[in-house]
Amino acid sequence: MGYVSWVITLAASVAIAQATTITEVCTPSYVQSSLVFDSLINGIVIDSSSVTANIVTDASANGDNNFPDAVFDYCNVTFAYAHKGANDQVHVWYWLPTPDTFQNRYLSTGGGGYAINSGTGSFPGGVMYGAVAGATDGGFGNFTTNFNQVWPLENGTANWDALYMFGYEAIHELSVIGKEFTKQFFSMADTKLYSYYQGCSEGGRDGWSQIQRFEDEWDGAITGAPAFRFSHQQIQHLWSNVVEQNLDYYPPSCELDKIVNETIAACDPMDGKTDGVVARTDLCKLHFDLGSIIGKPYSCAAAPASRFASATPAQNGTVTAKGVAVAKGITNGLKDTQGRQVYLSYQPSAAFADAQTQYNSETNSWELSISSYAAEFVSRFVDMVGSSTFANIDGVTGDTLRDWILESWHKYDDSLQTAWPDLTPFHTAGGKVLHFHGESDNSIPAASSVRYHESVRKIMYPNMSFEDGNTALNEWYRLFLVPGAAHCSPSPTQPNGPFPQTNLEVLIDWVENGVVPDTLNATVLQGDHIGENRQICLWPLRPRWSGNGTKMECEFDQASIDTWLYDFDAFKLPVY
Repeated sequence: MGYVSWVITLAASVAIAQATTITEVCTPSYVQSSLVFDSLINGIVIDSSSVTANIVTDASANGDNNFPDAVFDYCNVTFAYAHKGANDQVHVWYWLPTPDTFQNRYLSTGGGGYAINSGTGSFPGGVMYGAVAGATDGGFGNFTTNFNQVWPLENGTANWDALYMFGYEAIHELSVIGKEFTKQFFSMADTKLYSYYQGCSEGGRDGWSQIQRFEDEWDGAITGAPAFRFSHQQIQHLWSNVVEQNLDYYPPSCELDKIVNETIAACDPMDGKTDGVVARTDLCKLHFDLGSIIGKPYSCAAAPASRFASATPAQNGTVTAKGVAVAKGITNGLKDTQGRQVYLSYQPSAAFADAQTQYNSETNSWELSISSYAAEFVSRFVDMVGSSTFANIDGVTGDTLRDWILESWHKYDDSLQTAWPDLTPFHTAGGKVLHFHGESDNSIPAASSVRYHESVRKIMYPNMSFEDGNTALNEWYRLFLVPGAAHCSPSPTQPNGPFPQTNLEVLIDWVENGVVPDTLNATVLQGDHIGENRQICLWPLRPRWSGNGTKMECEFDQASIDTWLYDFDAFKLPVY
């Protein structure tokens, strides 16, 4: 592949020091001169011939959930590297702000699902704040090749190199290379470079994979709705289907929607403000009886087939006792046949995405639609078969799911689980974490984030009370539950809910200026109140409105907090 090492020259040093405009620096030769490191980084050898660089002007970012609108210029750079002694190739991609807008910052970004990157979707959020932003392809082939496309190599044959790159190593190398590249490109010498991370879902897990292993990699990280406990998380997607099969009832899509909408209507006012947003799903769990929905009518128009769903007929009916039983079974969380808790589930007001059924036009009936997330994980990562589907789940019970979790938990504990709770090195190094999760997340349960935060508190501050431990933890690791938000985005069923669009700005202010986010800044991005500012309470405080919904306070409510905590008595091992 033509890998070479370079010797930095005095001429290159002078060129770097004197370059002042993007035209001077955004060239392949200048980039090559900025990739000359004193020694190999983690055995990495950069391919000089792979470097590309081009200027992009008046780029615009609009309508993104994770950063505000902006217009900017940048230098678009890609190159490849290999690991010394290995026959591999990894591609990295960086957007660099212009020299006059660079603010001594670097940002790594992550992916979603089985993708290790989000393309360039996360880059604007870095460049607009004067940061170099980077992404990796993990060595899977190119930036659009996902990890599940290279796992397993063949039926029964593990691709261990790819597993560990996806698990944590690729993001680490992206950051190590990216920081050194940034320093050289902008001739920083001994100037402090602030390093950050931002990602959600798998990107949230990507962030924690580094925080738990590499204490000085970043000064601060934003970890949204992270896919903690990868084995538990992926397999729990199948619980909704097991509940339906156990009850031999497959609710029409309109019935499930009615249950969600009635839950939102009933639980919306419980926080003291009626705005179409369930800001206190914990109070909903304590005080709302799903059984009260039985008998309520629903009606939905016929819908044509789409990329994601088959055609459905017009639906008219009333919510059934079995439909409510399905909803209760799902929200109570995964249990084995002895009634022991295996894993947690979604909060009331979250859409029943995993429980969605399909209409069979030949039998005029609703049928099971097996979760693709769970089917693929069990096929590829438990059974080690290059398949993404199940024919059926006949005979699958809560015990089956528990055993699959145990098997894959053991197999991937050091790579995908990402639940190590002792963050002492990161804390000692002075790192900060801004962790957020949509309270009505319908893909990764919000209680998953509470579980991890609690695990860190108990491990880091074992001799402190709940309140004192949280106070100590919140000095450097803060969790915010976003009212009404779905998975890494606002919810279409709760459009007036806020979303924290300026997280990187908040984190920068915390890291660089010591401005502690007592509440998390958020904006209503859709609905009747679009553009309005909201503040989100810091866990474990919960929002409570007074004055006819005009004043919000963040209260401590132990009974509400307790609804978020689970005892996973189906396992002998602690579940962090």
